[in-house]
Amino acid sequence: MRSDNVTKGVERAPNRSLLYALGYTKEELSRPLIGIVSSQNEIVPGHMNLDKITEAVKAGVRMAGGTPIVFPAIAVCDGIAMGHIGMKYSLVTRELIADSTEAMVLAHQFDALVMIPNCDKNVPGLLMAAARLNIPTIFCSGGPMLSGRLKDGRRTCLSHMFEAVGAYHAGKMDEAGVEEYEQNACPTCGSCSGMYTANSMNCLTEAIGMSLRGNGTIPAVMSARLRLAKHTGMQVMELLKQDIKPRDIMTAAAFHNAEAIDMALGCSTNSMLHLPAIAHECGVEMDLDMANDISRKTPNLCHLAPAGDTYMEDLDQAGGVYAVMKELAKKNLIHTDLITATGKTIAENLATVENLDPNLIRPIDNPYSPYGGIAVLKGSLAPDGCVVKQSAVAQEMMVHTGPARVFDSEEDAIAAIYAGKIVAGDVIIIRYEGPKGGPGMREMLNPTSAIAGMELDKEVALITDGRFSGATRGASIGHVCPEAAQGGPIGLVQDGDKIAIDIPNCKIDLLVDEATLSARRANWVCPPPKITTGYLARYAKQVTDATKGAVLEA
Repeated sequence: MRSDNVTKGVERAPNRSLLYALGYTKEELSRPLIGIVSSQNEIVPGHMNLDKITEAVKAGVRMAGGTPIVFPAIAVCDGIAMGHIGMKYSLVTRELIADSTEAMVLAHQFDALVMIPNCDKNVPGLLMAAARLNIPTIFCSGGPMLSGRLKDGRRTCLSHMFEAVGAYHAGKMDEAGVEEYEQNACPTCGSCSGMYTANSMNCLTEAIGMSLRGNGTIPAVMSARLRLAKHTGMQVMELLKQDIKPRDIMTAAAFHNAEAIDMALGCSTNSMLHLPAIAHECGVEMDLDMANDISRKTPNLCHLAPAGDTYMEDLDQAGGVYAVMKELAKKNLIHTDLITATGKTIAENLATVENLDPNLIRPIDNPYSPYGGIAVLKGSLAPDGCVVKQSAVAQEMMVHTGPARVFDSEEDAIAAIYAGKIVAGDVIIIRYEGPKGGPGMREMLNPTSAIAGMELDKEVALITDGRFSGATRGASIGHVCPEAAQGGPIGLVQDGDKIAIDIPNCKIDLLVDEATLSARRANWVCPPPKITTGYLARYAKQVTDATKGAVLEA
């Protein structure tokens, strides 16, 4: 066992003495040492319950003959970090999580791992670490939050909360109305209740084969989540016994599956950053063009919030991710011969699965749309591509041409929106918010929610080299590459320029002649870095663009 490096032989007596200082017995040190990577903390609602999950996982490991040893991983709450400098520190934690987990595992020579994440960058960061370390590993997340309820019985969620602020600024809601959402939008622990980034990534742990059934959908408050955790702890011992490792599971075909299931579920556009980053750690190359190829063949089967009015608890009751996979398998849209963390193939996992609610998970022959939930657009504004959650775009905005309203930061844009300076037909451009220019590629739920709250989401588009929360809806187009700080065309746009968006045909163009653009390019000067010290300054120097997953260069 790997742990023999710290537990066996006279030469390792000093190592053992320190393990005995922790209270471990000879019997415990004779068993496999299983690292339990717990992201529990007291600032993230999706992580406040992970101590209970961790104890359940530990029980499962012990029942199956292992010795569980817990160490931490960090996590940022994107909702709390939203709208201020804190959001610059969200995406960048993904690399910190992967790096710190690698350091802890290799320093202490664990035999296998159970990852216990729940939120946006925490899940992909630990998947990246799992791929990099490549020792038997399985995931058990904390589970989604239940949806909230307003006084009139309507269900609600975090995206409604952000939109309520926009409605208030538009004079469509008073402070009492905002407070009602404030008190009810997030009623329990767990990752926020719609198909936002955290739940998207937790569902994709099932899709890619790195967790047991229900990991993405069983609500955080359900006892079934604790049973899942115990079974996960038991299953890691089986993975160790069979020597099934992450790169055995996360193959090129598995990433194809993940992207197809992403399209069917209508996941967050952030998956277009995280899947390539995880694939990179596996030695698998993904590019944005893959997304459109898969989308053309893969129908969108689910409209969970923010695209619709159903929530993760509903998806769970309908059969969960496996039921969506079963629908896709009927048309051979996923590979079913792949090994998974269950120790079985996908085909074996799906053998007895049923779609229990065809209204929530549309049958493969009756989808919401014949194409997937995400589209990659290319054109003169974004030569290398940009992404949009097309399943959450109003039909009126699928094709749109309008004048640019240009802002060099999120703060300037949100001030203009709240001041009523954006009108129907406008195309808001927010630039210098990419991985390098931000730095950190902030999510921009505030401006998109303000637009929706002001009931302009069917008349106004927003384009950025930053990114969006999974809670964003409307014609919100992000990840524009090259970003403005790299000299991309988005940095050359001026107020009044016409922007043409054609989502069905995957096109986005700046309607300005080449001679004019050449003159602007000759006079363009990149603004000085917004942050020049600390981790963000180092990050900006090393980060690649969004088409590569915003990973760090060696």
